[in-house]
Amino acid sequence: MRKLFKRFKFVFKFWKFIPFIKDFFLSREVKANKKIIGLVLILAYAFFPFDLIPDFLAFFGVIDDIVIAGFVLERMVKLAPDSLKEKHGLPETL
Repeated sequence: MRKLFKRFKFVFKFWKFIPFIKDFFLSREVKANKKIIGLVLILAYAFFPFDLIPDFLAFFGVIDDIVIAGFVLERMVKLAPDSLKEKHGLPETL
């Protein structure tokens, strides 16, 4: 349950991660295979938004989207080199 709350906090601060995402894909420190994994995760979520809870159920329908978006961002942070995490002030684990 604690990890779920961390993901909510992570996603609600998404705007802070836009520079990180940009640097992740433009950095020479990140290997090409890690960039491909990050891109596949983003595209998979964008094109196949699997809903455990339908979105028409107001608040509850958004929860699964937040969890999945948090998971994708968390994986990208884990794939990033330590120097990129330090540059953006990100912890080792989210």
